[in-house]
Amino acid sequence: MISKSPRNGTQRIIAIANQKGGVGKTTTAINLATALCAIGKTVLLVDLDPQGNASTGLGVRRALLRDSAYDVLFDGVPVLEVAVAAKVPRLSVLPSSIHLSGAEIELVNAENREQRLKAALSGALPYDYVIIDCPPSLNLLTLNAFVAAQSVIVPLQCEFYALEGLSHLVKTIQRVQKHFNPDLEMQGIVLTMVDRRNRLSTMVEDDVRGHFGDKVYKTVIPRNVRLSEAPSFGLPAIVYDMKCAGAQAYIQLAKEILRGEKGYSPASRQAA
Repeated sequence: MISKSPRNGTQRIIAIANQKGGVGKTTTAINLATALCAIGKTVLLVDLDPQGNASTGLGVRRALLRDSAYDVLFDGVPVLEVAVAAKVPRLSVLPSSIHLSGAEIELVNAENREQRLKAALSGALPYDYVIIDCPPSLNLLTLNAFVAAQSVIVPLQCEFYALEGLSHLVKTIQRVQKHFNPDLEMQGIVLTMVDRRNRLSTMVEDDVRGHFGDKVYKTVIPRNVRLSEAPSFGLPAIVYDMKCAGAQAYIQLAKEILRGEKGYSPASRQAA
């Protein structure tokens, strides 16, 4: 249980989403959250994926927890009663649960089914940022994340069908903007698992930048063994091996995101 003074609900809420699995979504959520903490921000990582990889990747032992994100969504348990401190200073986790795997069915006929997470995060919380790790699908859990968030960051693997899946996700964001959350924006696209030796990676990167321009972050995440190893130790790559290429890329990505944020303060700029 986290006990800190509230920030009057001023936290920035960012959903990390891609309906395709295996694109580095959870790796991005974990390491972006850690990088933000490393430059002085307080962060809550919401693990909304029933697989719970973000929780275990941060060393959270889910089997020992009484409550989870499921209890927040369905039983109204306050976020601060469920959030647990991660090994990373200033980082807390709202852990996932296997019970979330049935949430799709339970939410179908639930009252205010799209608004559950937004309501849970609407109070005063002691965080500068809330990062939501979405499931690898466009279901009601992802919809809850989109309704609660101000923006979406899309990790995109440089592969042949990347643009096809991305267009589907963009249309979903547009529908959410129209019907549920007019303030939602696609904040940016981060290219992951980039291999400069691979001609296809370069071709896909050129296509994505050609279609989306400044929406694509300049920082790219390279294919990196240390990024893959880190979760098995319950650590973000930035903690596991800060000097590896993947960890350094996520630190640069966090700085780029902060520079693009409205109200980016001189103090934050100096820290970055």
